[in-house]
Amino acid sequence: MLAFLRGHGLAGMDETPAAEVLTGGVSSDIWHVRLESGDVCVKRALARLRVAQLWEAPVERNRYEWRWMEAASSAVPGAAPRVLAHDEAGFFAMEFLGSLPLWKNELRDGRVDPVFAGRVGTSLAAIHAATAGREAVAQAFATDANFHAIRLEPYLLATARAHPGHAAALRALAERTAATRLALVHGDVSPKNILVGQSGPVFLDAECAWYGDPAFDLAFCLNHLLLKCLWRPQHADAYLASYDALRSAYLAGVRWEPAAAVEGRAASLLPGLLLARVDGKSPVEYLDRDDQKARVRAVAGALLRDPPSTLIQVRQAWQPS
Repeated sequence: MLAFLRGHGLAGMDETPAAEVLTGGVSSDIWHVRLESGDVCVKRALARLRVAQLWEAPVERNRYEWRWMEAASSAVPGAAPRVLAHDEAGFFAMEFLGSLPLWKNELRDGRVDPVFAGRVGTSLAAIHAATAGREAVAQAFATDANFHAIRLEPYLLATARAHPGHAAALRALAERTAATRLALVHGDVSPKNILVGQSGPVFLDAECAWYGDPAFDLAFCLNHLLLKCLWRPQHADAYLASYDALRSAYLAGVRWEPAAAVEGRAASLLPGLLLARVDGKSPVEYLDRDDQKARVRAVAGALLRDPPSTLIQVRQAWQPS
């Protein structure tokens, strides 16, 4: 790492900066490095992810992460950290934004702001709209193998093996998602990967970047807002208000296809992602009780048997009015 920083002129040849390993991720080594010129964040992708089940992924996803950050910042200035340097060995450096609150922590601690959730939806739709139908972007992010290894296999296909009764539906969702190529997808739009910036959300950890189905990003983020209702039930109404705000803001920004089309794909995909977060290769760490998992399985199972066409239907199934 030090050779990388020196080679790109970020660290002086005689400088040995302090570096702190940042925790919380399962797919990369991440460091906070205190250079004489200022703090930076350095990241390197892992070939084998830090989870209980065997989960391997190509390390070249690292280059697509910093490319996504550049594309997102071009579409929505400030939507991603500024990339400072990168190399073919798997390292890249970006500006360090550690002073900004993490959205997951805000949600956990009851500081739930539906207005901010709406801004997440607006920014996400703007990034999708700016990249939709652009052949050069599609060629630059032809990362089907990466996306299969990091998202479709560990989430939908692994869950299909765990639930034979839902296997056909889950495999069909994976096949449809893989075949839909419309815009630049982040692939991991989760509250743990979103900083609360003064001018809007700042998206992190785009190593799943892929030119594919924007419905995946929408469903992936909304999934977390539903699951938070079980984690902190005292804030459930606010989480659901945030779900509504993000959904509405995102759909208002859809320009590349009818909003009902992307909503329909997100709505039918969401139950599969719900089930994956308890029975796939990457279960959420905060649902550790049997009754919580049973709730997810019951709601997701019913929706997989009778797929919804709108995101409101998913919300109503999760918490009937």
